[in-house]
Amino acid sequence: MAQQDGPDMTDILSLDGMRTLAMGRMSRKAISYYVSATDDSITKEENGNVYRSIQLRPRVLVDCTRCDLSTTVLGHRLAAPVFVSPAALATLAHEDGERGIAGACSRHKTLQIISKNAGQPLKEIVQAGPDAVFGWQLYILKDVAETERELALLKEVPQVSFLVLTVDAPFPGKREDEMRFKNAESRAPQAWGTESNLTWRKTLAWLQTQTDLPIVLKGVQTHEDAYAATLFPSVKGIILSNHGGRALDTVAPPIQVLLEIRKFCPQVLGRIDVLLDGGIKRGTSVAKALALGAKAVGIGRAPLFGLAVGGQAGVERTLEILIDETTTALRLLGAQRVSDLGPRHVNTSALHAQLYDGPAALEEVEREVLEEVDVAARLTL
Repeated sequence: MAQQDGPDMTDILSLDGMRTLAMGRMSRKAISYYVSATDDSITKEENGNVYRSIQLRPRVLVDCTRCDLSTTVLGHRLAAPVFVSPAALATLAHEDGERGIAGACSRHKTLQIISKNAGQPLKEIVQAGPDAVFGWQLYILKDVAETERELALLKEVPQVSFLVLTVDAPFPGKREDEMRFKNAESRAPQAWGTESNLTWRKTLAWLQTQTDLPIVLKGVQTHEDAYAATLFPSVKGIILSNHGGRALDTVAPPIQVLLEIRKFCPQVLGRIDVLLDGGIKRGTSVAKALALGAKAVGIGRAPLFGLAVGGQAGVERTLEILIDETTTALRLLGAQRVSDLGPRHVNTSALHAQLYDGPAALEEVEREVLEEVDVAARLTL
C-alpha cells in the first residue's frame, strides 16, 4: 500500500470511521458536492437503513476455513464482489483522483466504473489500474454529436470492457447543500446537458450503431424496468441504483427493488447480471445483497472519503475493510463461496409490507418497450 500523509490506515476500522476523518479534511466545495442528496435526503438515508431490517440466518457446522469471494461480472472475474460506482470529480477529494481509485481496484482485482465526469483523462486512469476491470459511465447528451465523439474515442481504450448507461437522471434533483454552496459563491448553476427524450428501443438501437461494447443500464428502480432490460440483447446487465439519493427522493432503496424483482420476475436474475449500489457500509450488507441474487455490490461515496483521508492508500483501505467484513460474514453464515449464498441465508419478512403490491404487468411492459410507435423510432436523439 502506497504511503500517504495522514493517519495510520490500520487504525481505521470502518467505512463510517473513514467518512468521519474525511469530513475533517475535505473542502467545503467537495463536501457540498459529495454529500448532497435530493430534497430531504430520505432516499439517501433509507438506502443504508433498510439493511437493518434484513436479518441474517447463519448455518453452523460448515467448514469455512477457506472462503472464496470471487465472482464474475459480464464474464470478467473479480476477486471480490465489491466494485467502485461512478462518482464525478474525484480530484476534489485528493490529487490521486480516479487514478488512485484505479490503483486501489487493481490491488484488489476488482471493478471500477469510471465516471463520465472524471477529473483525469480516461487513458491515464486505466493505465493506473493494470489488474482492474473497467466500465465507463455514459450520459447521452443533448449534443448528440459530442456523445458520438466520446464513443468513438472510447474505441482507443481497450481496457474499458463495457458501457454503463445512466438512465435515472434525465433531469437534476434538487440538491440543496450543493445549491447553497453555489449561491454563497454567487455561481450560477450549470445547465443540465443530459438528453431527456431517450426511450428503450430508439436509444438502444442508436447506441448499437456507435459501439460494440456490452451495455449495462444504471439507475433501474422497478421490476418492470429490470424485466424490460432483458428484452434487448445488447443489455448484459443492470445496476439497481437511485443515484445515491441524488435524483428523485422517496424512491425505494435498491435492495428493496431486488426483492421486487424476486417477487414479480425472478427470471431476470438468470438472464442478465444484476448489480446494485447505494447505502453499503458493512460487509453484512454486501452478503445480504449477494444472498438475494446480486452479482456484486457497488460503493460510490466511500472511495471518495478514502481518497480524502489518504489518497490511493485510503481507497485501498476502504475496499480492504469492506472485503474483510464480507469474508467474515460469509464464514459466519456457513458459506465457503459467493455461490453458496441464497435466500435461505436472509429473513426479509420485515420488508414484505413495503414491497409494491400491484400487478406484475410484464406483458404490458413488453408492449410498451417493444412496440414504440414508428414515429418515435424515427426521431433522432
